[in-house]
Order: sequence, then C-alpha cells, then structure tokens
Amino acid sequence: MGKIHEKSDRVIGEVEKAVIGKNGVLKRMFAAFLVPGGHILLEDFPGLAKTLIAGSFSRAMGLDFKRIQFTPDLLPGDITGGYVYDSNQGKFSLRKGPIFTNILLADEINRASPKTQSALLEAMQEHQVTLEGETFPLPEPFLVIATQNPIEYEGTFPLPEAQLDRFLMRLSVGYPSEDEEREILFRRLERRSEQPELQPVINREVLLELSKDVEEVHVDRDVVHYITDLCRRSRSYSKVVVGASPRGSLAMLKLARAWAAMAGRDYVVPDDVKEFAVPVLSHRLVLDSNLWGNRGADDRIVGELLKTVAVPL
Repeated sequence: MGKIHEKSDRVIGEVEKAVIGKNGVLKRMFAAFLVPGGHILLEDFPGLAKTLIAGSFSRAMGLDFKRIQFTPDLLPGDITGGYVYDSNQGKFSLRKGPIFTNILLADEINRASPKTQSALLEAMQEHQVTLEGETFPLPEPFLVIATQNPIEYEGTFPLPEAQLDRFLMRLSVGYPSEDEEREILFRRLERRSEQPELQPVINREVLLELSKDVEEVHVDRDVVHYITDLCRRSRSYSKVVVGASPRGSLAMLKLARAWAAMAGRDYVVPDDVKEFAVPVLSHRLVLDSNLWGNRGADDRIVGELLKTVAVPL
C-alpha cells in the first residue's frame, strides 16, 4: 500500500499549491477518487474555493474536466447531449454533452429543476447515458463533484433523497484561518496571475491501477459489523425518520479501505470508519420535522450515533 500512500501525497501536495489550509478536505476527496462511484457533494458558502478544488484535482491527476453551471432554465439535453440533424450529411448525428468526461463539476446543482437534476441519476449509478433508446458508456473514471450553497433557498430546488443517496459523501470546505487567508493573498501577489500553475503528477491509468489496489485492503468481520451497526442504528434513532440505506454502508466500507491504503496500511481499523461517518451518513438521514431548518443537526445526530454504537476492539 506504499504506492497509494506515496501517490496520494503527491497529488494532494500539487493541489495544495492552489488550495491553502484544507488538507483534511483534500485527503477525504482523494479517498473518494480511489473508489467506484466516488461522487462528492460540496456544500458551503460562496467563495470558499469549491470550484477551484475540483479543477485543481483534475489537473493534478491528468483527467478530463467539464463544468456545468446549473440554472433554472438548464435542460437535461444540455447535460447529456442528443441527436441533432446534420444538413450536410442529411442525417441525425450524436452530439455528446459535457457529461462525457472524467470529472464533471455540477456547479450550484440545486438551482436546476428536478427534471434536469435527474439527468445525472443514471450516469452516477450505472456510469452510462441512454439517448433515444441507445446506451453509451461514460469514460472511466467518471466522478461528479456537485456544489450547492446552503444559505440560498429562493429559486432553488432541494435535491431529492434518491439523488442525495448517490453521492458518496457530503463535505464542507469551511473558512480559512487568519494566517491561511493572508497566505492566499500573498501567493496571489507572488504568482502575478489569477490561475495557479499545476502539473499532472499521475494520469488516468495510474488512478485506475490505484483503485484496483484498494480492493486488496483487508476488512475484519468485526469492522464490517461496526459499519452495519452504525447504519442500522440510524434507522431506529428517535430523531430520524428515515435512516441510512445499504448504499451508505457500502460507502463507508469503500472509503475506509481507501483511507487505510492512503495511510500505508493493508487493513482497516475502526478509526477509518469513524473518519467518514459524518460525511457519509449525515446527508442520507431524513430528520424529524422538529429539526428541519436546524443547520448542522444531521452532523450532530451522527455524532450521537457514534457514541451509542460499541467500537470493536
């Protein structure tokens, strides 16, 4: 697992040339890139480098990158593409949309209508797109990084539970510290350009190889029981109406293995599971109506769940 440890440090180090003071967020995101279906929902206030992070990872890993600005008038065909009539050839030809890429940034995803949001469902789950009855596979790897601002409700459409469940985890970037914010300004003055220069330190083939190596990480039966106990406890918790699905259990299992490999281990420990309990479970919970609108309540409830479930020795 030393190879994964070394490569992950190189990628994160390259991204940190552009993104300052967010090592924990970057490491969690790279863990998602190492597993199948590693889609990420970044939820935080405007101006906190959510878009910059997505673009920086794509450059550091040498992956194709497309960005879609979600708006109320965006149509599903604007994402998937479709058949258009070619007058020169006298026939319909396929024009692929921006979804045919490695990393798709769905910027402000909750600004688009539910019909447009649903254009991502098949792609996120089956890694394919169906157009006019014909199915087209998406490039591998295929990852969706979606952003949304938690403070804007007017003119937005909350993501339905079925779509939230397809995101491997939800992360918040957070404001930089005083020293980090000053460093952002000093670096901008020093480089004399808006965009930092980043170089690819791995490529698509290396990333896919690292993903295969993660499958070799051992998970003890007691750790599997710990994961399932956490998810099952969420379904019977008094403040929760709908708990985490088995997709949540699988997400914790996959991320815990990737986290262990990034630490240079070939086995998972309970702390690897704890690391991702909040990012994986919080957005999958439907809370009691008394807690609606209470920002951070879902994170706190997952913290309470962690205290009620016995940790394996």
